[in-house]
Amino acid sequence: MKEESKVPQRIAAVLVYGRAPLVFAGMVFAVGVMWTHNPRLYIAGVICFLVSMCFDLVDRWFATRFGQNFKLADLADRLMDKLVYSIIFPLLTAGAMWRLLEVSPEYTRVELHHAILVLLLCIAVLIRDNFAHFMRKFSSKSPDKSEEIQYTRLRQIVAAPVGALLYIYIFYIPTTDPGFFYSGMSSISRIPLRNLVFIEIFFLIMIFGSIAMNCRKYGSVCLDEICLGDVTLRRRILAVFPNALTTMNALMGLLAVFFAYQGKIREAYLLLMGGAVFDKVDGALARKLGLTTILGNSTKKFNITFGGVMDDIADAVSFCIAPGWIFYIFLSEIQNPVIQALPLKFAAIVYVLSGFIRLTYFTLDNNPIPGFFKGMPTPAAALLVAAPMIMLETAVEQQSAMIAFWGVFCFCLILLAAAVMNIYPVHYLHIGRFMDRRPWFTRINLVILLCSVFTPFFGYVVLCYGILYLVSPKVTGKIDPEDISGKITS
Repeated sequence: MKEESKVPQRIAAVLVYGRAPLVFAGMVFAVGVMWTHNPRLYIAGVICFLVSMCFDLVDRWFATRFGQNFKLADLADRLMDKLVYSIIFPLLTAGAMWRLLEVSPEYTRVELHHAILVLLLCIAVLIRDNFAHFMRKFSSKSPDKSEEIQYTRLRQIVAAPVGALLYIYIFYIPTTDPGFFYSGMSSISRIPLRNLVFIEIFFLIMIFGSIAMNCRKYGSVCLDEICLGDVTLRRRILAVFPNALTTMNALMGLLAVFFAYQGKIREAYLLLMGGAVFDKVDGALARKLGLTTILGNSTKKFNITFGGVMDDIADAVSFCIAPGWIFYIFLSEIQNPVIQALPLKFAAIVYVLSGFIRLTYFTLDNNPIPGFFKGMPTPAAALLVAAPMIMLETAVEQQSAMIAFWGVFCFCLILLAAAVMNIYPVHYLHIGRFMDRRPWFTRINLVILLCSVFTPFFGYVVLCYGILYLVSPKVTGKIDPEDISGKITS
């Protein structure tokens, strides 16, 4: 082989095999930082991690661009991934605990929760990696590279940058002689903890999504061997996945209440949005897996299943109890005579009971309208009720004259939402299925929400969405269900 033809192979080898030594060096420097608090070691570790991340982004592209027969691009890349992840994320877990003890010994409860979240993130990353490897090996009789490429892109775009960001944040050591490069690192290390937690939760959701994609692609082969034709056993195993998403829905509601107790209404609203996402996904997954159809030998008058009951309980927790609870605990603590004069407990109880009635009617309704809800659905009502509380939180922090206005607005809106949920002749479009059939609509609104979440206008944006959906039956209610049922139902 000519010397010139060996150059691309050598470069590709450096890009692939060089990642593990760089990350190992970054770990050594991080241990040195924890031992000596030396800023120079911190800089060296950050450089090693950033170079490793760049290698991870270009190694497969380089091998594809300059040669199709580089076996190392497929064989060694996965091994390097396992080595790199086995070093990075346990290191970050240890570093998060070290930061609490050494850098900020008088840590707050939120900082402790963030360290625990980093631990959970580490466990989730390693479980996803090994689970994906097991599923692909189990189904190796019908390999498909397309899904593997998607997983690789997910890892490159999300996992490596999140790991580098956490490394910069956790091991940062203040110094009196920062220099140009260190000043840039210090600005990243001072990122607000709420933004960092949002990024980590987003990454955690993507990890669960990746696990779901593996189950979707390779799960059928596994179930064929496990169930041996037993349809009932197959349905029970498949039901675990939508039920897990339903549990996450309820957990989001409980976490929203917890953040509301800490006075963090924006974070509570984001968690309610997460609950709405899980509520959408669990139903879509159940329909995709065929779990919503009744078996031929069933004699039940109503299609009431364990999964359906779990879904109703989760919805009751996240979209009935949680919003009413958040409303009461938040507004009752505001020392404003106008707000304190309002019957807050009465409004919260009315909303919760109205939500229970709405869920009961939805479960027992024998004549549903395809693609529509009778009355406003509970997730939309919960997001509508919680939206103006974000502006009220800002007004309280700034001691604005608008405190009384937003308090009265929240009180009136929660009663309005309680009523609209149970006006069954008013038909609301099933926005989840509508978004499934129109990806452009989903992408546009996702971009708007992501761009506004870190701005002071986030509360106004989500309130506008809620009000638009509140009055939407003026337009969508006139549509004949027969005209669109085939377009938006699964």
